[in-house]
Amino acid sequence: MDPTVVDRLTRFETRLQAELRSDVAFIEAIGADLAGAGGKRLRPTLAFLAADLVGADEERSMLVALAVELLHSASLLHDDLIDDADTRRGGVAAFRRYGNVVSVMSGDFMLARVLGLLAQSGSASFTQLMSETAARICEGEVLQFQAATLETHDFETYRNVIEGKTAVLLATALEGPALLASAPEPQREALRRFGMAYGRAFQMQDDRLDLLGDEARLGKPVGGDLREGKATYPVLALFDAGVDEPRALLRRHARQPGDVERVIELVREHGADVRAAEAIAAEARDAIAALEVFPPSPARAALEGLARRELERTV
Repeated sequence: MDPTVVDRLTRFETRLQAELRSDVAFIEAIGADLAGAGGKRLRPTLAFLAADLVGADEERSMLVALAVELLHSASLLHDDLIDDADTRRGGVAAFRRYGNVVSVMSGDFMLARVLGLLAQSGSASFTQLMSETAARICEGEVLQFQAATLETHDFETYRNVIEGKTAVLLATALEGPALLASAPEPQREALRRFGMAYGRAFQMQDDRLDLLGDEARLGKPVGGDLREGKATYPVLALFDAGVDEPRALLRRHARQPGDVERVIELVREHGADVRAAEAIAAEARDAIAALEVFPPSPARAALEGLARRELERTV
């Protein structure tokens, strides 16, 4: 990674810890856990790379990185409670340790910090973008639950879910610095297009590996989505091919012994795994194509490298 991006990520961690600071011990502890767990910091990285492409200064891109990461962290606290998750990034989920009220209110505390950052930005346009992003995230979460409840399993619904769950926040991390730097509309649109396509590829890959990945490498049992009644791309490809057997397994949340293994067998037998890989590759190529409006640079190469990684993981 570009050393200048690494340096900015180091400063980002310091700023994030400051935003998460609280005099209330439980809120402070949850914030420290999230900051300490870190993760890949994909969204801040995207914000800094986008800033390099459009010539945005560090403070503007830092505000975007912080706002997007805090919104993401708040959504994780809420999602873990909704999904009844046991762990988060290798640790105990916050609501398991501190209870529902503390976890939800800590997420709301982070959303309040986002409002402060939006005020600091002084940009009504960026505030509107973040508002639309937050609304889309909520819609994606509810739509996923709705699809599982009503069994409305189709490609259009799945696309809307993964855009809300993942892609829209990545796109905002990229578009935000361009917006604050008053970059030309074609550049803003290119960054947003990259973020949406790359985000879809990223989430589709994650969903594919949830079913077809190696448990030792995943660090968890495969078939988690099936057990939550979620139909991801490989299963939808089966339905599209006229293979309806997995519908009954989804309906009972793959609770019976052998359910997950049976779906995996059907996916491989009917080539649904290949079709999922091809769909991911198409999204990754679309992401790379979106960057053609920018001249060659280390930042463009780094973004293209992220998309190519999803291409390579489909092989």
